[in-house]
Amino acid sequence: MRAVRGYEATVIPGLVQTADYARALFACNSQLHRTPPDAEAAVNSRMARQAVLYEPGRTFRVLIWEGALHALICEREAMAAQLDRLVSLIGLPSIDLGIVPLGAPMPFALKHGFWIYDEARVIVETISSELTLESDDDLSLYGRVWDQLSETAARGTQAHRLIARARASLGPA
Repeated sequence: MRAVRGYEATVIPGLVQTADYARALFACNSQLHRTPPDAEAAVNSRMARQAVLYEPGRTFRVLIWEGALHALICEREAMAAQLDRLVSLIGLPSIDLGIVPLGAPMPFALKHGFWIYDEARVIVETISSELTLESDDDLSLYGRVWDQLSETAARGTQAHRLIARARASLGPA
């Protein structure tokens, strides 16, 4: 995996999550699926995988819908730390972080997040399963969707402002 493009609409992507945010997300999923709430191994694994963000030769182009910055799936303090983590990623050479603003024109009704790996495979997570798509038609479709979302995304200082607005909405730390 050298080049990754992804979009998430409801949660912060795993590659950029803090441990506390990931722990809360795993707890929510455990409750939903009625499985034992043993998230520590999953959290540790997720945190270890983030090392790829700093490896030379890799690029991560991540789009997050602004609504995900406001979705409180964890305690306010954990969400504040998560938003701070996003700010710290702005400007890193291997990461292109874009925030799709709430008021951005949407030329289609996107129903889920997705990840494109090396322009060869698309991964879509649903509530109950993970889909792997590899046909040329699927790669083309998801590539076009990502490109259109990317055109509307705020980056750099503008992304920082949107993240700061979400953080301010959490109230005093």
